[in-house]
Amino acid sequence: MDHLDWQRSSTSSDKDDWIEIASEGDHVYIRQSNDPTLVVTTTRIKFNAWVRGAKAGEFDHFVA
Repeated sequence: MDHLDWQRSSTSSDKDDWIEIASEGDHVYIRQSNDPTLVVTTTRIKFNAWVRGAKAGEFDHFVA
């Protein structure tokens, strides 16, 4: 997974633990910056559906 170009939010800082995302082909990889060995893998189609739901406010109840 070291060859992947991991990206985190522009609002993150180097001091904190953040979610990082990378993609390759039809797969999207998600990890936490404080434990980069634990990676969740999903498909680009499923990830895109989740992002569209997040933009539509479907997950707003998780945000304090």
